[in-house]
Amino acid sequence: MTRCIFKTALAAIALLLLPSLLPAQNLKLSGPHFNLNIIGVEKGKNADMRNSDRHTIFVPLNNSDGIGTKIYLVPGSDFAVCDGNGFDEAVDCAGNYKGTGAVFMLPCNTNIPNDQQSFVPCDQSLYDAAQVASYSVYARALGQPGGQATLTTCATDTFDGSIVCSTESAVIARPYKGGTPQWKDVTNALSSIVTCYDPAYGYGLDACATGKTVRVALFSGGLIDWFWNYYNKGLRLAQIRFYLQ
Repeated sequence: MTRCIFKTALAAIALLLLPSLLPAQNLKLSGPHFNLNIIGVEKGKNADMRNSDRHTIFVPLNNSDGIGTKIYLVPGSDFAVCDGNGFDEAVDCAGNYKGTGAVFMLPCNTNIPNDQQSFVPCDQSLYDAAQVASYSVYARALGQPGGQATLTTCATDTFDGSIVCSTESAVIARPYKGGTPQWKDVTNALSSIVTCYDPAYGYGLDACATGKTVRVALFSGGLIDWFWNYYNKGLRLAQIRFYLQ
C-alpha cells in the first residue's frame, strides 16, 4: 500500500511545513558547487545516459494522474548523475537496476534541522565517512514562463514495504512575464523526509494517530530505495545547486 502523506488532509502537520512552500528568495549564490539541470521534454529519450560526467537529467515535460518521475537517490562521496534518462530503466553508479527513472548520487546531509518532535540524523555507522557531508541545496525554475515542478522526497519503509513520502515538498515555479527566476533554499525538502512514526506501525499515515512527526535524513531511519518524486507541469528547466559547507 502506498502511503504518500502529502496527499492527506493532515492540516495540523501542514502548518509546520509552510516554509518549504514560500516564494523564491532573492538569493545571490556564489562559490564552488555542483549544478544539476532537470530538463522537461515532450518526447522520451532513447540514448544511454550513464557513466558520463553529466549534469543533466531528462524527464517528461508534463506528468499526469498524480504520478511523477522517479529520480532514485543513492549514497556516495560526491554528487553525480548516475543515469540521466528518466524515461527508461534506471541504473545506479554501481550498475544496479532500480526501476523506471533516473539516478542521482549524493552524500547523506548533516545540514538539516532538528525541528520536529523526533529526528533521525545520518547514520554514519552504515556508510563510509566520505558518504556523509554538510551541504545546502538551492533551486530555481528557468525556461518559458508559467511552468512548475514539485519535488517530494520518498522512500520505502522496511517495516511493511510501503512507500512513505514527505509532507514537505519543494515547489519550483517559473514566473510569468516580468518575473525574474530566483533561487530558493530547498535543503530540507530534498535531503530529508518529514512524516509520522510509531514503533507499532512504522512510518506513514497509520502512525499519525499515535506517533510523532519525525524528520529523517537521507539514507537513514530504516528507510530504503530513496527517490525524488518529480511531478512536472510544463517546467522546461529546473536548476538545482549543491554547496558544501
